[in-house]
Amino acid sequence: MNIQIATVCDYAADYQGKLCIQGAFDTLCAQNFPVVHPQCSIAIRVVFQPDDTGKHEFVIRCVDPEGRECLPPTPPIHLEVKFPSQFIPFVSRNVVYSMQHLKFERQGLHRWLVQHHNNTVASIPLRVTLFDDRRATSGPAG
Repeated sequence: MNIQIATVCDYAADYQGKLCIQGAFDTLCAQNFPVVHPQCSIAIRVVFQPDDTGKHEFVIRCVDPEGRECLPPTPPIHLEVKFPSQFIPFVSRNVVYSMQHLKFERQGLHRWLVQHHNNTVASIPLRVTLFDDRRATSGPAG
């Protein structure tokens, strides 16, 4: 199993096996805290090899700068991996999890942890920071 893509974005969808991602980002700028982000998605594309045939379970967790869970984890995401032919070298599956009204209590480096059977297989950084007028011309990443 290989995580090909793991990102936080404004919007994502699985469109007939294609992973459509709009507005991938890694920084949220706030005027003050706590801050509520109206909507975003986690988009993940996983590539499986024939040895990965079977059932897979993923959970996505968000942890704060101290590594404490700061948002409720996703419900378990179940994927069934089958290979219809011995001539297919790999199969891919997309996971899209959309969220609304995410509340971040304070600034710092948060992380979305993608866990497969309780093992972290991807970590997506999300910098939550105060808006700085000096960065306005260069974008939120500074």
